[in-house]
Amino acid sequence: MNSTNNGPIERLVSELHKLPGIGPKTAQRLAYYLVRISKDDASQLADAIHTVKEKIDFCSECFDITENNPCSICASDNRDKTRICVVEEPLDIRAVEKTRSYIGTYHVLHGAISPMNDVGPDDLRIDALLKRMKLLEVEEIIIATNPNVEGEATALYIQRLLEPFKVKITRPARGLPVGGDLEYADEITLSRAMEGRQAF
Repeated sequence: MNSTNNGPIERLVSELHKLPGIGPKTAQRLAYYLVRISKDDASQLADAIHTVKEKIDFCSECFDITENNPCSICASDNRDKTRICVVEEPLDIRAVEKTRSYIGTYHVLHGAISPMNDVGPDDLRIDALLKRMKLLEVEEIIIATNPNVEGEATALYIQRLLEPFKVKITRPARGLPVGGDLEYADEITLSRAMEGRQAF
């Protein structure tokens, strides 16, 4: 291919490389795969992305991704509104929900404090959590950030901010390996960690 024909592919590789976990080589492989698929398949993929952007939003209460606002968990009368489980990403909610051992609500930070990646407290939904604390009668905050350096730093930062609220602050205790991500933990391990959570 000449340089003129490479323009659209290079742009596609560049856009795919922006996705989390997609390195340059994987981005190239995906780009060339997309070149080979039929126009119908490509259109369906583009339409699926467009539909997600049009119909999916963040819950105004917990900031999970949802089609309806508030999300089904926040809107449910069967959830314990006195407990909030703070997680880094929406996928972490799916992981905890699979355990069927937690019936409280959630708060999604959309990341963790990471100076190396230029992510500070103001880039997360921490202020929104503090606003919820002032509006709700919360008895317990479960800080279920990932058990790695960024997750621990985020948990300690949030714990300090929550101290004036005189609320019980816990962290999932056993079963979660240090350096692991919540979304990859199996259901039994995560269930035991939630049941064995302990105070900070």
